[in-house]
Amino acid sequence: MAAAAATEATAAPVVEISPAEVAEELVRGTIRLIDIRTAEEVADGGTIPGAEHIPMDRLDASVLTGDDGREVVLYCRSGSRSLAAATALAEEAGHSVTHMPGGILAWRERVRLAACEQGAAQSC
Repeated sequence: MAAAAATEATAAPVVEISPAEVAEELVRGTIRLIDIRTAEEVADGGTIPGAEHIPMDRLDASVLTGDDGREVVLYCRSGSRSLAAATALAEEAGHSVTHMPGGILAWRERVRLAACEQGAAQSC
């Protein structure tokens, strides 16, 4: 995966991945995308297609130990909570964890811009 940058705050880095890269990797089936928002947030605003919902308060390092070979990517509403969760999991697990900066807001903007490029959106 072509992950962008690593945060230097932890011994095990937190890797960032853009919404465009997430979309590509979802198509390839190489990532396990986890929405860490609350159940209320998911009910109110939906989730990214292909993501699974594990609220931040139920998240632990066991989510990183899947045997299917997919990389775990965390996201939240704006990226703040997913960064905090990725940092904590990286420290707990001792290896890098990936998150999507900007969260679902950045994802929705990416979808809107893609629709504009295709001439399919009226709010461009």
